[in-house]
Amino acid sequence: MAEEKGTLQSMREWVVEHKLRAVGTLWLTGIAGSIAYNWSRPGMKTSVKLIHARLHAQALTLAALGGSALVEYYDHQSGSGSKVHSYAKQFLPADSNPKKE
Repeated sequence: MAEEKGTLQSMREWVVEHKLRAVGTLWLTGIAGSIAYNWSRPGMKTSVKLIHARLHAQALTLAALGGSALVEYYDHQSGSGSKVHSYAKQFLPADSNPKKE
């Protein structure tokens, strides 16, 4: 069980590091699967098959973006994995009270 937790943790960390790549891969897999499914159904025009594949891929993309947002929210709440604060500390000045002019 400990090995599964390590695998799941490493998968979650990979998704956190590569959100856009994960969403793009899910989209590509979804559209390829949808095209394969629609091509197996006779009696539909090619344009209708492509439109259905695109709609399925858009639904998968929205689901993947929602999942990515949940992962980001979880990381922000737990304080692990969020790079925003480390980037802010690295590139922004330490003065937290900017002068108003």
